[in-house]
Amino acid sequence: MSALTDRLSTRLVGVDVARCLALLGMMATHVLDPVDATGELTRVQAAAGGRSAALFAVLAGVSLALMTGRQNPVRGRVLASRSAGLAVRAVLIAALGLVLGSLGTGIAIILTYYGVLFLIAIPFLGLRARWLWLLGVVWIVLGPLLSQVVRPMLPPRQFDSPEPSQLLEPGRLLAELLFTGYYPAVPWLAYLLIGMAVGRIDLRNRNLVTMLWTAGVIISVSATWLSGRLTRLPSVAEVLLRDFPGMDIDGALTSMSHGLYGQTPVDGGWQWLLVVAPHSSTPFDLAQTIGSSMFVIGACQMIALRLPSRWRVGMAVLFGAGTMTLTLYTLHVVMRTDAVWPAETPDTYVLHVLVVLAIGALVTAWGRPGPLEWLVGRPAAWLRRTEPRREPRYPG
Repeated sequence: MSALTDRLSTRLVGVDVARCLALLGMMATHVLDPVDATGELTRVQAAAGGRSAALFAVLAGVSLALMTGRQNPVRGRVLASRSAGLAVRAVLIAALGLVLGSLGTGIAIILTYYGVLFLIAIPFLGLRARWLWLLGVVWIVLGPLLSQVVRPMLPPRQFDSPEPSQLLEPGRLLAELLFTGYYPAVPWLAYLLIGMAVGRIDLRNRNLVTMLWTAGVIISVSATWLSGRLTRLPSVAEVLLRDFPGMDIDGALTSMSHGLYGQTPVDGGWQWLLVVAPHSSTPFDLAQTIGSSMFVIGACQMIALRLPSRWRVGMAVLFGAGTMTLTLYTLHVVMRTDAVWPAETPDTYVLHVLVVLAIGALVTAWGRPGPLEWLVGRPAAWLRRTEPRREPRYPG
């Protein structure tokens, strides 16, 4: 137990727990029915739809900050080394996403978009928290606006998930990954920037963590409330209802809550940017899901900080799946194919959960990284050996 405690003492256990919850939430949206027998959105879908993927993206930004110096960003040759390692990691993750996209599971695979997001994030790796917060807030607005301007000039999306055959049309593939796809990288850069800002603060400081989850609640609730008020304005509702003939605005907003598949209608007008809906990539949706992500990360980390060390170790093992989400997400996607157990029915969600939690707990207790985490991290580990050794701050 003492060896396991020592090994986990350097980890931010709450962040690992948040990653695990994001994984379980995404699995729920893939396996469980989104609506009940009456056609109403289920509570699980209402909670996880759109938010789980956003939490994954924000946590990816947190990981980038932790890999590049935490509160004190690396500089010089070290920054160049970490950037090169991240670029190779991004290409490998994107390639894995293309392979998974070819399996025909019906799941909108997120990994190829992640690879592009990591590449876009490289210029921001050396920034401190205050600049990342500022850029993230600005991009919440500018990213969707840029998408709104550019998308009408691009070809429509072909697939829910990028797959290897799209490499024959690189321009169209790039358009999907950046603007027209299910997880468009240009507006989604806001998630990564805010996540990097979160990773640049001291996540072992209880006061800062309390501020983080409190701010998350305020941002999420405020964005939802303000969007609700604005979308019910007659001039806005009139435009939105063109895509929902025969409905009133409340019925249209309820229909939107099922998800908008990555972005708003190309020819829908600027009024659509006021909507909050899963996978709509609007400023209000980005703000709402960023707020909910900040709440989950802050709440999980606060719980971990308040637990005695033995309980924290148990928490780390129980939610160990959060340390190997790339491997377990891939396993989950493979399990959703017809050829692999279990059957593709909603009642198998518990089996998916038990499998990923069991594997995560065993690997965490064993003290090893997940196999895919190890694989995509090898180039970065090799590059770190070439970094100059840091001199001690206080010689002797």
